Amino acid sequence: MDLRSTLLVIGGSACSFKLLNTIFRCLPAPESARKKAWRWRNICTSLAHSSLTGTWAVLCLYREPQMAKDLISSHSLSSHSLVAVSTGYFINDFLDGALNQPFKQSWEVLLHHSVVISCFILAATSRLYVGFSVVSLLIEINSVFLHVRQLLLLSGRRNRPGTEISAPRPSVTYSVTSWLTLGTLLVFRVCTAAWMTRWLAANGKHMPRYVLTMGTVGLSLVSTMNVVLFYRLLRADILNNTHSTSRKH
Repeated sequence: MDLRSTLLVIGGSACSFKLLNTIFRCLPAPESARKKAWRWRNICTSLAHSSLTGTWAVLCLYREPQMAKDLISSHSLSSHSLVAVSTGYFINDFLDGALNQPFKQSWEVLLHHSVVISCFILAATSRLYVGFSVVSLLIEINSVFLHVRQLLLLSGRRNRPGTEISAPRPSVTYSVTSWLTLGTLLVFRVCTAAWMTRWLAANGKHMPRYVLTMGTVGLSLVSTMNVVLFYRLLRADILNNTHSTSRKH
């Protein structure tokens, strides 16, 4: 794609995800989620993006294994389109969060999206570092389970029906989702970020200084957020449940 086509795909993607969010507004939501209708729609839209781009990234790397060896110049129409589509989503989600949430609640997401948008726009418009961007989108595989977990919480389906309020027990669906979230976080967030950091350190000499700086800042931010996210999930779903079980016995 040339530059004009790339920009059209990015804009079209942003508008499409905005339309999808509007469609979710018209669809019925669980009663317990109606007080947080914006968050429900936002997570549903994010789940659609994660499902699409996570699967797309795996297919790109499977069909074009050379991309994993040359993250700078190797790309295809499919991988380039993937980065452009994902850029459009992050632009839409940035605007959605900035306009509908207090800054105190959204600053982490806005900071993350700002870095991702900057890196992805560079890759999409220059057609360089597309492979690097595609590898980073493997993180979206974990985001699928993370978003499903959030939807279960919003819909009030965390605990088994009939369990005592003083000693609630997680439902089977929530427990499975929780463990899959933690497992895929370690594989597709932590390991992916570690591999990308290693690659960046080994190939930084072949990159302009401003690109290396963007990559380093982005990976540092993502790695920090991964550690914080893992701790929060571990505390919420494992440590708290263990303490509850101990108190029961």
